[in-house]
Amino acid sequence: MQDVLGSSVLCLFGVLFLILIVFLTSAIRIVPEYQRLVVFRLGRCIGAKGPGLVLLIPFIDRGIKVDLREQVREIPAQSSITSDNAPISIDFLWYYKVFDPVQSVLQVGNFELAAQGIATTTLRAVIGGIMLDSVLSEREKINIALRTRLDEVTERWGVKVTNVEIREIIPPRDVQEAMNRQLSAERNRRAIVTESTGTREAAVNVAEGERQAAILKAEGEKQAQLLRAEGYAAALERIFGAANKIDQKTITLQYFETLKSMASGASTKYIFPLEFTSLLGEFIKNREDKK
Repeated sequence: MQDVLGSSVLCLFGVLFLILIVFLTSAIRIVPEYQRLVVFRLGRCIGAKGPGLVLLIPFIDRGIKVDLREQVREIPAQSSITSDNAPISIDFLWYYKVFDPVQSVLQVGNFELAAQGIATTTLRAVIGGIMLDSVLSEREKINIALRTRLDEVTERWGVKVTNVEIREIIPPRDVQEAMNRQLSAERNRRAIVTESTGTREAAVNVAEGERQAAILKAEGEKQAQLLRAEGYAAALERIFGAANKIDQKTITLQYFETLKSMASGASTKYIFPLEFTSLLGEFIKNREDKK
């Protein structure tokens, strides 16, 4: 009998210990720094708890965890029609962050799914008012428009859309072919412009080199002429200086030497210069003066 009573007591203690474990497990919550625990007591929200140790009343309180970190979600490729009736496919990423955990639980059942639906409809509305060329060239403008419209809706849910980035835009095949032809034509145009610019610059450089060479050649000839003129002037100055030092007798003797050399030829010559009489008289006069 005592053995049966002891076994019953042990079973009772085991059940009580198990209930205590379940009670503590459901009553004690550890909330990380990046999370908040939205607590409902008998179905009524009593606010967000955490971070740290949070105590709940078992079977009365219920907690829902909300992540406060910035999250990123992908919107799959969506088909849209531009204002000029061109079908395109666009996929993008949107970033969001919960700033009010209570509102994110109370105002919407699944704000991620709801935000994704709003994002797709907003994308079609934005793309529907833009031309195809603008869609391809104004991504940043589309990103801002999507972020603004999404933020207007999600703000009442306690969620802030921090950024929207279009990842890929796929235009129709004929548009892609036209874009490739345009790109090829643009590359050819740039190549031709670059080649013509190089040719023009080369011609300009050659002309400039020839001009500089002509200038240098003219400068050289000018310097040479100046040097020759200076040489002639110096020679004339020396000749004039030497001529000033020659007297009349020296000139007369040189004159006779010239006549002598002229008369030394094989032919018979009779040369009587006009100045002979005056020169002879001057010479005889000088001889008499010496005597």
